[in-house]
Amino acid sequence: MVSTDVVTYRSAFGRILAVVTGVLGCGALVVGLVTSPGATWPFVAPVLLVVFWVWAAYWRPALMVSPAGVEVRNVTRTIELPWPAIQHVDTKYALTLVTAFGDYAAWAAPAPSRSTVSAARRSTENLPQAARRSGATVGTGDLLNSESGQAAAIIRARQEELREAGLLDDPRIERNRPRVTWHVGTLATLGLLLVASVLTLVLG
Repeated sequence: MVSTDVVTYRSAFGRILAVVTGVLGCGALVVGLVTSPGATWPFVAPVLLVVFWVWAAYWRPALMVSPAGVEVRNVTRTIELPWPAIQHVDTKYALTLVTAFGDYAAWAAPAPSRSTVSAARRSTENLPQAARRSGATVGTGDLLNSESGQAAAIIRARQEELREAGLLDDPRIERNRPRVTWHVGTLATLGLLLVASVLTLVLG
């Protein structure tokens, strides 16, 4: 039986980093504006720019695995990839979906650094037979204690369910390119904060 659940994967490290940055940045601004508003004011926009960038780059990115396919939410855009278009999963540098449309890396699931896996044993337990036959690579990025390996395991397990149910026996792609949604609000906010940062630092 194929699961109908929608599974959302986010980087635990990224969310912790975003929270710590937000608390430290906003806390420093509040203290500065209370104790020395004149000296702190020029740094408000730059600090908010850093906090917002960290939120956009490390909190918001995610992978949504659903019966319809995989949504890759990165910093600037979200790409919707239907299951028939997904050929295999690679984890060499980051979780990357190799599809009929091209290759799409997920910002939310980077591969581990060498220091992280230096003492770990390589494992292929989370790599189904069908994924191996399709050409997926096996390496440190597939380790289940890495973010790329955890996300890859979720996607590969759902893909294996679909294969066993026969839903991918005759894959048909209805579109010649994936559906892409640009994060206009995020880009506009980053642009405004960048301009404000330059102006306040130059003029302040």
